[in-house]
Amino acid sequence: MKRNVPQEIHSLRALKEFTTARIAIGRVGTSIPLKQFLEFKLAHAHARDAVYSELDISSLTDLLKLFTLPVLHLQSKVSYREQYLQRPDMGRRLNDESIQLLKEYHSETDIAIIIADGLSATAVNQNSLGLLQILIPQLTAAGFKLAPISLVEQGRVAIGDDIGHGLNAKLSMVLIGERPGLSSADSLGVYLTYSPKPGLTDETRNCVSNIRPGGLSYAKATKKIFYLINEAFKRKSSGVMLKDNAGLLES
Repeated sequence: MKRNVPQEIHSLRALKEFTTARIAIGRVGTSIPLKQFLEFKLAHAHARDAVYSELDISSLTDLLKLFTLPVLHLQSKVSYREQYLQRPDMGRRLNDESIQLLKEYHSETDIAIIIADGLSATAVNQNSLGLLQILIPQLTAAGFKLAPISLVEQGRVAIGDDIGHGLNAKLSMVLIGERPGLSSADSLGVYLTYSPKPGLTDETRNCVSNIRPGGLSYAKATKKIFYLINEAFKRKSSGVMLKDNAGLLES
């Protein structure tokens, strides 16, 4: 017997070519097909695993030697993962030992690159180096002076304010694992803040998100980030005062 497929499923199937979102998955009775149900459960498990994943400090430190910059190991005020999830405020600030370490490197620089685990260390472990291999050579070729690279455990986006300020950098660039969704547990975000200092809020930042092989490619992300950094230095501002008009300039 030929199964009748609802008209709305037919009309949505064409969109599946452009998204990994769960659309047009069909139904069996009042539920979804078994295969799609099991795929959903697997994606949920991957998302949970990503939240509890850890930075591969040893491997990242070795790989970052490629850029001939000092690598600083820093820690937020959070002591363990459950505390990180329950106390976002503690993940936004450095602990005392890390603050003291930054004082040893306090000299004026242009950009502080910060790599933090966020809500998916998996994303950072898999994608941060690929992005930096393209981006850092462009930044140095453009004449930007780079601070030591900071590797931060149990960090939130705003921890870049403490670090950028502590390193006397004009701009902080935070590479961080984004909140894992049910179609991507490996999404990397990059947050740019001009004139970083403790106490700033999210409207002062620009974000380039969904950086991963299945999302925004490293090359396209680098193009956006490089444009925003140049505009931030030109305008001496970031966040709501700085718009991504790169596409308009190309059209």
